[in-house]
Amino acid sequence: MRIIFSCLFLLTFFSSFAQEEVKPEIKPVVKIDSLYREDQFFFSMTYNMFTDIPINFKQNKFSLGLSAGFLRDMPVNKSRTVAIATGLGLSYQNYNQNLNISKDAAGTIIYGVNNSSEFVSNRYRQYSVDLPIEFRWRNSTYESTKFWRIYGGVKLSYIFSSTSLLDDGENTYRINNNKDINKFQYGPYLAAGYNTWNIYLYYGLSPLFNSATTLSGEKINMKSLNAGLIFYIL
Repeated sequence: MRIIFSCLFLLTFFSSFAQEEVKPEIKPVVKIDSLYREDQFFFSMTYNMFTDIPINFKQNKFSLGLSAGFLRDMPVNKSRTVAIATGLGLSYQNYNQNLNISKDAAGTIIYGVNNSSEFVSNRYRQYSVDLPIEFRWRNSTYESTKFWRIYGGVKLSYIFSSTSLLDDGENTYRINNNKDINKFQYGPYLAAGYNTWNIYLYYGLSPLFNSATTLSGEKINMKSLNAGLIFYIL
């Protein structure tokens, strides 16, 4: 009997040991990286206008502006909803208007504001390198790419190429890299919107020309005003 009780005791002990609950393996929790950055590539399309225009100055047709570039997003708060950004970009600006830029018999550049019916075509275009510096607010998270944003800043530009082309029906005047053009441009801008669609507005503070006057003696103080849309890509 003593042997039988010993065997039963051993069976009960090993059975209890075998039925002991096996705890599941705890896998480490993988945290989503919250050190994200927003809107580092941009592309904009604008309608180009001028402010401080000469008397009788008018624009005709559509004046298109395109720009693209890269901005380094640098958040300054823990939730990463406030940031500063700076970078580089390239811009193309085209203007169709009635400010005639031509040359006299001596080769001197002259300026005049004529009725659009007096010429076949008259346009000015420029290419620039841009340095935007902006302050950013957005209600974004690392889980969503759809959010509200308000970005404002200053853009510094250097015009490295410019061309004016006038066809008056009898002569064609093409002037490249006009010495009267103010190559250094600057002004504030604002971009605001939700998700893909964002309005963009730039107001130039520096005049397009350094020291140019029309044939009537009026000083040309035109400044750029661009309004349109800007698109951001991570």
